[in-house]
Amino acid sequence: MSQYQSAESIRQNLGRQISPLLIGRSRATELATRLYQNGAPSLFNLPLANGHLGKVASHIVDAAADGERNIIHFINAHCVNQIQRDDHYSKIIEETDILLPDGSGLKLAAGLSGSGKIDNLNGTDLFPHLCEQAAQKNQTIFLLGGAPGIASTAAKNMRNKISGLRFAGTQNGFYAKGTDDEIIQKINASGASILLVGMGVPLQEKWIAKYRNQIKVPVILGVGGLFDYYSGKIARAPLLIRKLGMEWTWRLAMEPSRLANRYIIGNTRFIVHAVKHAFVARGHAERYAAASKRTLDLSIALLALVLLGPLAAAICLFITMEDRGSPFYRQTRIGADGKPFKIWKFRSMYKNADERKASLTEQNDRDSVCFKMKDDPRITKVGKFIRRTSLDELPQILNILTGQMSVVGPRPALPCEVLSYEQRERRRLNGKPGLTCTWQVSGRADIPFAQQVEMDLEYLEEQSILKDIKLITQTVPAVISGRGAY
Repeated sequence: MSQYQSAESIRQNLGRQISPLLIGRSRATELATRLYQNGAPSLFNLPLANGHLGKVASHIVDAAADGERNIIHFINAHCVNQIQRDDHYSKIIEETDILLPDGSGLKLAAGLSGSGKIDNLNGTDLFPHLCEQAAQKNQTIFLLGGAPGIASTAAKNMRNKISGLRFAGTQNGFYAKGTDDEIIQKINASGASILLVGMGVPLQEKWIAKYRNQIKVPVILGVGGLFDYYSGKIARAPLLIRKLGMEWTWRLAMEPSRLANRYIIGNTRFIVHAVKHAFVARGHAERYAAASKRTLDLSIALLALVLLGPLAAAICLFITMEDRGSPFYRQTRIGADGKPFKIWKFRSMYKNADERKASLTEQNDRDSVCFKMKDDPRITKVGKFIRRTSLDELPQILNILTGQMSVVGPRPALPCEVLSYEQRERRRLNGKPGLTCTWQVSGRADIPFAQQVEMDLEYLEEQSILKDIKLITQTVPAVISGRGAY
């Protein structure tokens, strides 16, 4: 995320209603609508399902019985870490139909960010509920993953516990390389309505994404090491430790050499991500960014006031000598969020310029809403010089000092121009207007209006202190060259 963003951008990223959360996902399934109901909690810009384990399991099995296609993955601290460093995995998670929160790490992150209650819908606790619902609703499950014999033993143990439960088949995850098509044929031929893939993160998610269109099972879940627990290969932590959210310490004690990196280094890394997310979610990042930008604005404006004060005084004198009027010109412009304000400029036109504009409209050199003439007869001799050098904009330092403008931002438009804006063009108003901007240093008036809009929107989406400093330094040679200034 950039060092600062518009308030609207922050609100969009952290919105918690169903519609914004499902934008960009593969599709909003009926199951997604049920599990994301009543404002799904959101963490790390990911929507998370909520609800009681039994009810969630019931909804999943109902979707399977109806033949509704759904890909379901779990999100825990390890997954969040993986998202940060694996773009392929991150994209898969972004396009997943349902995301189920898993573990105490997400509860910690939710508490830090104020995201609301997060239900722990981990696969190990969900599995028996899923099996009970499948038995009641006559649905079959296929288990894929684990070492040889693990999936079949897990299936046998669950059949012994739950009457009427049927498994369509099992397959270990150590099958020969290049036999994926045969495995998929076996799964499809089984007639299963639910497929559990236990290959570990991120291998299972990538495998499911690769073959999801070939697999004919309605509901597919990536379940990690689930089969190890239900086969008896790995013992679960005592109930008290689980309730305290410390099951990871039990797992670490069982396999310290294998899991030290994941739980010690990984948990530390996750806490850093959680704190950063909370900083943004609680608005601290936006406030910090605004303060940083304001500090830069004041610093540049005060420095310019001191260094360019004598030059400004000389310009005032020359304007007055030529046209006997005020050297300053105030004009209504539209600022951030569509609020009008008075902009300060050195007067570059004769005193009756506004009255003469209507007669010159047909000679507009611009291709759309802005009015510009290369040889505008209303411009004075001094005006031509200060326009070419952009010195006519110098008094806008006053607008920057009062907080109406920023040093860098979309140039403030006239009210008549804004009235003709299309919806996309109105997004230029999401940020505070600036003295300079991307298109100002790239050709100014020579750049078509549509391209100016795109440059402004790109700036608002990617703005940062470093980018502002870069544009400020580029403004000096742009002013000297005079390109596009008239």
